[in-house]
Amino acid sequence: MPANSPGPEKQFAFEIIERNSKAVALLNDSIFYFGELGLEEHETVRLMSGLLAKEGFKIETGVAGFPTGMLATYGSGKPVIALHTECDANPDNSQVSGVCERKAIIAGAPGHCEGHNSNAAVMVAGAIAVKRAMERFALAGTLKVFVAPAEEQLLSRPYFVRDGYFADVDCAFHDHIGGEFATTYGLTHSAAVSAKFIFLGESVHAATAPWKGRDALDGVMMMDAGMAQYREHMTPAMRAHRVVTEGGLQPNVIPARASIWWYFRDATAEGARLLFEQAKKIARGAAMMTNTSVEVEVLSAVWPVRGNQTLAELVSGNIELAGMPEWTPAEQDFAKALQVAAGVQATGLGLAPSPLKGPATQRAAANDCGDVSWVVPMGRLTFPGNVPEAPFHHWSAGSALATSIAHKGAVAGAKALAASAIDIFLDPSIAARARETFAVEIGGTKYAPLIPLDQKPPLDLNRAEMEKWREKMRAHYVTEKVEFA
Repeated sequence: MPANSPGPEKQFAFEIIERNSKAVALLNDSIFYFGELGLEEHETVRLMSGLLAKEGFKIETGVAGFPTGMLATYGSGKPVIALHTECDANPDNSQVSGVCERKAIIAGAPGHCEGHNSNAAVMVAGAIAVKRAMERFALAGTLKVFVAPAEEQLLSRPYFVRDGYFADVDCAFHDHIGGEFATTYGLTHSAAVSAKFIFLGESVHAATAPWKGRDALDGVMMMDAGMAQYREHMTPAMRAHRVVTEGGLQPNVIPARASIWWYFRDATAEGARLLFEQAKKIARGAAMMTNTSVEVEVLSAVWPVRGNQTLAELVSGNIELAGMPEWTPAEQDFAKALQVAAGVQATGLGLAPSPLKGPATQRAAANDCGDVSWVVPMGRLTFPGNVPEAPFHHWSAGSALATSIAHKGAVAGAKALAASAIDIFLDPSIAARARETFAVEIGGTKYAPLIPLDQKPPLDLNRAEMEKWREKMRAHYVTEKVEFA
């Protein structure tokens, strides 16, 4: 692969990113302190789109009906390369960065405890470097940059794919934070269906005439019990987990409405669909037993994530070219102390990029980029912006996200991402080879969206929760302006 030779184009891109390492860090930290939940990433997308617009990208907002969905486009013609990633946080994940203990910035508030803030910084910095290289060296082609809202709810990219936003894309790249500098190919994540089950009954005083009521919460609990019994018959790759989102308002009023939100997972899209169909049967049975009715609302449904081998080989070469960041003794000490606090082995930060892995071992976790990976060859870059083995959605995974560890990892990740895109603009035959291997990898599988064709995004999903905290969080925003020189 040409990645082993830097060439003037990639060297130019690397210099752009190095020169703007402070801007990368500020962008990373700004999004960290925004801490916005999925579908509420307004400050984040405003910052990202502003930076890309200033660079000359054409900005489209409201992608596929998502107010925080964004597409930035530069150039024209073939090849068409897409960069895409997420930027959302999680509820109750507020965490002070740079400490080795559970310490919230604001107790109960949302926050980044996975690193999607760094994902966004890597994508924007990489895109700016690619655009400037295209301009400087007259590289033909089109660069598309997607902001994908609400990955934590597995929401947006199935809608993007369904609505044709990847129809003309030749190759796609997705970046995600981790504890290593690596890529892989094959199936990496599982499929999932996200759905709410809303039980409806009739309220009445729970003490004076309970026999006149129809308890919606009973329906929820019976469904939960039915799913618990069904677990014996689930295949090893299947997963089902839930939260009760509505359970009534007070004990002496029988709830007329209650709801439970489930994720159903399996190694294949068809397996996840079948598990969902079984859950619907159980829900209908629960409704019959409790004299209630049930409505089902699909929020999203995603295919497994797969990595293309041709693009994995390309990305791997560029990871080697970018090189692992040089960590200071203080950074290593912090990482080891954090690992001890998180209850994992104190190995410290990685010293070298990981060799190319593949085929991958498929995990039960899901990412909504999976749908993209079944319609276009996709490479996935893991960049070293977090402490190895810090568990995502745990306070420890938020502790390094606005430190020099994240900053250095983001610079390295932006270099590898930019170099991979530049290679294809320099040699479009790479895209053709990726298409050939992609056709072999997916075999006879025919992609069809798991989400209904007429479904609209659930735009109010996190609105109330985010509005509870936004003004309090605003006091912690980074005030220094992000500018790429």
